[in-house]
This record gives sequence, C-alpha cells and structure tokens, in this order.
Amino acid sequence: MHSNDTARAPLQADWLARPAAPLAQADPLRPLLASLLVGRQLQQGVLSATLGLATAEFQAMCQSYFGGALPALTDGPGEDIVELEDLRLLLLEYRAGEHQSEAWLAHIVAYSCCGRNHLWQDLGLAHRAELSQLMALAFPALAALNSADMKWKKFIYRHYCAREGIYVCPAPSCGECKDHGFCFGQEA
Repeated sequence: MHSNDTARAPLQADWLARPAAPLAQADPLRPLLASLLVGRQLQQGVLSATLGLATAEFQAMCQSYFGGALPALTDGPGEDIVELEDLRLLLLEYRAGEHQSEAWLAHIVAYSCCGRNHLWQDLGLAHRAELSQLMALAFPALAALNSADMKWKKFIYRHYCAREGIYVCPAPSCGECKDHGFCFGQEA
C-alpha cells in the first residue's frame, strides 16, 4: 500500500459513509466521485474546490451523493482551457446514459485536461486504475476505443483531434512514432 493510499483510505470511507439518495447510492461511480473529493481534500490534482463544476451543480452532486455538511475544499491550480467545451461534449457523446454523474464527470474530466501531469494525477485520483474504471463506467464506448491502453489524456486528445481533422503525429502509425513510449509507456 502506498502512503497516498494510507492517507486516502479513511477519507474515502468517510465520504462513502455519508447518506446518499437511493439513485446515488446505486451509482457505481459514487466511489470514484468520493475519490475525486478525497484528492481535493488532500490538495492533489488541478481541480477547483467544486471539482471544476459550477457551484450549483457541485452542491447538487454533493447533496445527492454525499449528504451532510461539506468540508472546506480549496482550489487546485487548474484553469479553463480553450477546448474545455469541446472535450466535455466529446465525453458526453460517449456517456453510458445510466446516471447523472456521467454528465458531471464529463465536465470534471475535460476540466482536468488543463493539467500537465497524467490525467489520473490531474484529477486527484489515487491511481490510473481508478481513471480506467471511471472511463469504463461513465464513457464505456470511448473506453473500448482505447484498446491499446494509451494514456488517457493523450487518448482523449488524439480522439478529439482526429474528429476535428487535426493530425499532429509525425509518424503514419503510433508503432512507428519516436514518441511511442510517451503515449503508451508506464505511468509514474
């Protein structure tokens, strides 16, 4: 267990022990939303105190998924990016359509793309597996397209750019590209 996991575990348990509306309680994304909140509590990642959401949306999410008084969260170093709305719309196109949390997560994930680290780190998640689980649950058709296990931020941008007709890769295929290790290598 990493020290990060040790610090996170009791905080995550506290969030998940909070009362939740029945639909929120049944949402398999609830533990991942809790992990995002824990990341913000620990001042990890780039998200704002409202996870990049509008204040009213953040309050609605917290009330439904984690009732009770909220701890004071602080803003991370994130900022709006020019392509924020385009990335959000891309993610919404691929949402599972099962829970309201998917719409919130589309914005949260898009907002976190402003960071300079791996997407799971910019989100303030515990590890990459949480991000892969989030993508598989909230955006399953998009996650299925990442069959080569490309790093998520690179994959989202590559998919976005390909749809927009923007091709910046210098090689005709990823396997031939000198940057292959940066896109598909292990994440630290």
